[in-house]
Order: sequence, then C-alpha cells, then structure tokens
Amino acid sequence: MVEQRREATLADVARRAGVSMATASRALSARGPASSSTRDRVTAAARALGYVPNPAARALATRSGTRIAIAVGGHTAHVLNDPYVARVTAATATTAASREIGASLHWLPLHTPAALAELAENRDISGIIVVNPTEPALAALPRSARRRVAAIGIGSRDVPSFDVDNATGTTRVVEHLLATGRRRIAMITGPEWLPCTRRALSAYHRATADAGTPSRHVPGDFTAARGGRAAADIMTRWPDTDAIFALGDLSALGALDALRRDGVDVPGDVAVAGFDDLAFAALSRPGLTTATHPVEAIAAGAAAALLDRRPVVPLTFYPSTLVVRGSG
Repeated sequence: MVEQRREATLADVARRAGVSMATASRALSARGPASSSTRDRVTAAARALGYVPNPAARALATRSGTRIAIAVGGHTAHVLNDPYVARVTAATATTAASREIGASLHWLPLHTPAALAELAENRDISGIIVVNPTEPALAALPRSARRRVAAIGIGSRDVPSFDVDNATGTTRVVEHLLATGRRRIAMITGPEWLPCTRRALSAYHRATADAGTPSRHVPGDFTAARGGRAAADIMTRWPDTDAIFALGDLSALGALDALRRDGVDVPGDVAVAGFDDLAFAALSRPGLTTATHPVEAIAAGAAAALLDRRPVVPLTFYPSTLVVRGSG
C-alpha cells in the first residue's frame, strides 16, 4: 500500500523557514513588511516543500474573501449585457487574478436599495465594485461594510469613487462643436436616475450658456435604439438643430443612423458626437467624434484599492480626451 503524501501547508513552510505563519504569508504574497532575506528564505522553503498557495484557504484564514464582486445597478438584469459592464468586468477580473482570487458579476435592482448591503454581508467576497451606484444604495450600507466597497460613479464619505471626468469631457465636446460653427446643439443624456448623468448635463448647460446658445436635451439610456428615437424627437421638436451630442457612443451611433435614414446629411446638416470612444466609433461612416472613457484603468484602480486595502482619496477622476472624426 502506497502512503498518500500530505500536501504542504503554510505552517510547514513557516516551520522550515523558521518564521511565523504571518511572516511566511507576507513574504509569499509580497504584501506587508518582510526583509529580502526573509522572503528568500520563505520562498526557498516553499519551493523545497512543493507548497502551492490555496487562495480559498488563505482567504478564509485572513477573512479577506475569495473573490471580488462587480455589482451593477439597473432596472433589469439586462444591464449586465451592456458593453460597458463587460469592460469593467474584464479589467476587474484581470486585477483580481493577479492577487489569486476570482471575480463575480451581480445585478442590483434599483427598486431594492438594500441589495448592495446584503451582498456586502457575504464573507466570501473580498470587496465590491459597485457600478451605477445610487445615493439610497450607498446609504443602506452598514458602516462596517463600507470600507469593502468602491464605486464607479458617485461615492460617499466612506465609499471611494473612481470615475471618468465626464463633466470636462462633455465641455470639450460641446466647445469643439461650437468652434466648428454649430450654434444649436442638442444633448441626449443618460438615464435620469444616474448621478453621473446629472454631472454631464450640468456641464452641457454651462457650456451652452457661456456661448449664449440654447440648451436642448432629451433623456437617453445609453442604447442605440433609444439614441435613434431621441434623435428623431430632437429633430421634430427643434428642426433647426445643427448638432447632437449623446452621452454614450451607442446612443450617438443610433442617432447617426436615424438621421441618415431620414435623409439628414452628417455632418453637413447636423453634426453628431458621442462619449466613450468605443471601438465601433472609429468604424462608423462617418467616423464618430467622441471623448475617451478609460474604463479599464478606472476598474483596475478601484479593484487594486480594494484588494490591497490601501487608503485612497474620496474621489479619483480619470481624464477624458477629445477625439475628432468625420461626424462633427
């Protein structure tokens, strides 16, 4: 009968290296204080014993969780299919994998603000990145859980926010359209319940007011279908409109398509601009003028702050850059 060999544990590594388990853990994870000689000794012990870290066991031992959760607010679970959410998820999962933990995706129903608090009670979760956060959802978080949550969107006193500076990005797009001679610029907003929509809309109002041009806006929802309907609405209500700015490239592309189907020349009659700089923006005809949205950098920054347990400022804004193409 062959005796089955027991897998080496962190305790075995610590014993062989002559250090405590806590020191062995810090040395192997490269987190926390440990001298280079100690790290070398612990690493050599782990190699000699064939020790393979078990992320789940390590998480249970440290109470740090085995995964990071991406929680997305929306009216329906269909919000999880948004390309923006896919970009956040991919960047978060990549950052989590570098720390040897997983990632999971969750829908937060808007009509249930307590859903975020319930998710935060799951001790298998190391941290939560909440996308499309609302004030009620953040307010419902117990204070003890807030340090384990980061927001892409608005934050709170205890929940740091990581987001694109869409106010400055919006201003640059509108100023560009004004510089090309447009004077009747309409805006397709994002969902009215999203605080980030209000921030961009305020910037649009300021830019048009400073230029002495009228403010015209209709609600959108970041989809191409709604963008097309919004463009038709704009041209019906304000037929002299000479530019449309949509807070989201999909909405802008929907607007562009609707205008061209109605025989409107873009950009001759009406210029069109968006926000995001999706890959599709460069492929449209004409190419879509837009502003960049560094989603991957934002998500990675939020995930790293949570997983590394490092202090961060309450609000981290990522810059947006104007990208001029043929649509306006």
